[in-house]
Amino acid sequence: MAAVSKTHVAWVSCPRHGIRAGNFALIGYFPLPQMPSVHIKTYGCQMNERDSDQVAKMLGERGYRMTDSEADADVILLNTCSVRDMAEQKAIGKMGMLRKLREVRPHLVLGYLGCMAQARGESLTKTSPHVDLVVGTQKFHRVADYVDDLLRRRMEARMDDERLPVVDVDEEEGSQGTVRDQDLAPGQCTAFVSIMQGCNMHCAFCIVPQTRGAERGRAIGEIVDEVRNLAGRGVREVTLLGQIVNLYGRHEFPARDGISPFVQLLESVCAVDGIDRVRFTSPHPIGFRSDLIGAFSRLPELAEHVHLPLQSGSDRILKIMRRGYTAESFLKLVDRLRAARPGIAITTDIIVGFPGETDEDYAATRELCDSIGFDNAFVFRYSQRQNTPAATMLGQLPEEIKEQRNKDLLDVVNKHVARHLGSLVGQRVEILCEGASRNNPDRLSGRTRTNKIVVFEGAPRHIGQIFPVRIMRTTSSTLYGDPAVLD
Repeated sequence: MAAVSKTHVAWVSCPRHGIRAGNFALIGYFPLPQMPSVHIKTYGCQMNERDSDQVAKMLGERGYRMTDSEADADVILLNTCSVRDMAEQKAIGKMGMLRKLREVRPHLVLGYLGCMAQARGESLTKTSPHVDLVVGTQKFHRVADYVDDLLRRRMEARMDDERLPVVDVDEEEGSQGTVRDQDLAPGQCTAFVSIMQGCNMHCAFCIVPQTRGAERGRAIGEIVDEVRNLAGRGVREVTLLGQIVNLYGRHEFPARDGISPFVQLLESVCAVDGIDRVRFTSPHPIGFRSDLIGAFSRLPELAEHVHLPLQSGSDRILKIMRRGYTAESFLKLVDRLRAARPGIAITTDIIVGFPGETDEDYAATRELCDSIGFDNAFVFRYSQRQNTPAATMLGQLPEEIKEQRNKDLLDVVNKHVARHLGSLVGQRVEILCEGASRNNPDRLSGRTRTNKIVVFEGAPRHIGQIFPVRIMRTTSSTLYGDPAVLD
């Protein structure tokens, strides 16, 4: 049966800027192609992955079929990232290549979603004049309505020759509660749970407050209900997501007996029957108060892994970045976390080549990174982001210096990664088997509680199970275990 929709969009046409989204009205049914297909490509962070999942679920409920093939799709949506210029350029380049598919599929609907869509808005209709849809970060729940109407208009050949685009990057109150309830793949045992949107920190290099808006948290009960539902469907590990996840609810919900809203949430999620592991990302160092550090000592479900962005080891650069901590306070935080949960894995983000970063500043970052010995690190070359304070700062560094420092710091990081992985050879570690290995479908893959990947030989019955394996060898990023044996 052909998919149908009960919702129509009241459009406002503008010759200069295209079509802006208007009010919704229930005006009847209209036919769509039988099982129209949608391809979604996601760039960037876990938040974007979760947003894409939500869009896919909403489209699936309308009768759309998700496809991995661009050539087979009636609708192609790019969920974009704005953290670095390279991510934006990849998405724009990809959209340019997709234009040729219109030669064989004239009705094809092409759209940008997410952070770049929010940041650039209507300007994307000039950069990519063939694009049909630009939807920002607070309007993911509107995508299915827009796609319904655009595809119907394409199929009925009622759109004019200009193919005027739909642009919706307006703010919407309550949008943080629209990313909830998700479809699960067969055997899926891990899931992301979005607990908030937005960020109030305004770091000098970061565009996220512009693309995601101010901090807005979902109610604890609503989040716990989602986790309970996931557990009932076989999920055993959840990762709580937020721009600065450990500042969840600080302006909206009260502390209780000295316990912050975020730790209250952790307690509630860890108490859900069937949930064996709880993770969260990405936090900020200033959000690690005593109650959160103590949670690692008293909540066994809280996994032994913290992603703790450092960004720089130079106090001077940290101040210019507006990070709100020093190298010394960061190091003390690492020590407190390691004392609270011995064996905890700590990973990080570091930016090299920030405006004005001297050789001495970089040396301080290198020294601190070497001293801490992170389990892993994402090292990024500074990328200018429009309308951020750092973009117009004096002392912008040439790319060759950024590249040199990037490679040098990666050598330091990789030395410690090899040490951490090598220490596990011959040890028995607990893993949660997530399914087939990404690079070798004939083997299975799981994660340790410290978030390290283990590849091993096994059977389908192992998927979704928690059990120990013995580590036999390691590569630069992956552990290999002996065959798992389960009764």
